Amino acid sequence: MPNDANTTMPDKITSDDIERKLRALQGEVRASVDDKKPALAAVAGGAGFALLLLFFFLGRRAGRKKSAVIEIRRI
Repeated sequence: MPNDANTTMPDKITSDDIERKLRALQGEVRASVDDKKPALAAVAGGAGFALLLLFFFLGRRAGRKKSAVIEIRRI
């Protein structure tokens, strides 16, 4: 293969190149996550509250099914 002026060998990739690229990628991901944090916190809080209500009402229902009616008479 002839060595033309248009075809040059790429430089070797150094650890600095890799580190720089990973830091740039990390910065993009971190910015995206920081933008969505408030929405995720609101969704998580709403889901937690909904689960709390669900468990409360299921517990009340189970308590009614298992409770006995005790009648006390005085003679």
